[in-house]
Amino acid sequence: MSDERFRMIVADLDGTLLHDGDTFERRFITERTIRTIIRMHDDLGVKFAIATARPVSTAMRFVSRLPVDACVYLNGALVDFDPARSNERMLTSGQMPDDGHLMKIGFPSRRACEVCRTILDVLPDVRIGIVMNDVRYTNFDVRTMWKTQSFRYTDFTDVPDGIADKIIILPQAEQWDVLRPLIPSDFTVSISEGVMWMLMNPSANKEHALNLLGERMHIPMDSIASFGDDLIDVRMLELSGRGVAVANANPRVLAIADEICPANNEDGVAQWIERNFNL
Repeated sequence: MSDERFRMIVADLDGTLLHDGDTFERRFITERTIRTIIRMHDDLGVKFAIATARPVSTAMRFVSRLPVDACVYLNGALVDFDPARSNERMLTSGQMPDDGHLMKIGFPSRRACEVCRTILDVLPDVRIGIVMNDVRYTNFDVRTMWKTQSFRYTDFTDVPDGIADKIIILPQAEQWDVLRPLIPSDFTVSISEGVMWMLMNPSANKEHALNLLGERMHIPMDSIASFGDDLIDVRMLELSGRGVAVANANPRVLAIADEICPANNEDGVAQWIERNFNL
């Protein structure tokens, strides 16, 4: 018999569901993980969702290979409640469909530009940018980190009007203490993989997205198991009925987890699903 306590599994991608690669683009998902999630979803009726900081352009190739009932992109700035209705053009258009299956949680691009210019007045050489509709408006060449992501150079006076998803900052270690007091109070800060600062709408996070998924699907938090590895996953794991950290997780994530499964490079999420659902 399978573990009937859990009606939905929610998993982070990088460092959790995906194996490591020597570059960002070479991170991958194994056939074992794909088969295990398909069996859990199709044979047992357990829902599956992804919650990632990735944008649409780099997450879609994994979403398309899995039976995904919902997907949280951009750390919660874009929530897709029905990926079967979505395509990349829709997800990156900035226009929300009338049926309500997409939700965008951001802030005006004009406000984002103000913040970027204020930070640059103090830290003129910091790498900074605005992510909006899967385009990065930056003062640096993003290909040094993400070789396939679209970007445009800007001085933050020519960014189009719209709803931005997040501000990204890649400070040097010696810039962190100077940067902290420059973050305005209408933004929250999450740090991904100990490198990239993400300034976001306070409601754009995995915790809030998990609440939205539970409400939309009528699944209580006690019936959800979530998996993660990074600090941006902590509140999601704490909110879930079972918060599971992969063994390679940040020490702070390991400390708050209800359970620890094998590492991402050992298909830890798949191993946990196989054991708990007798697959």
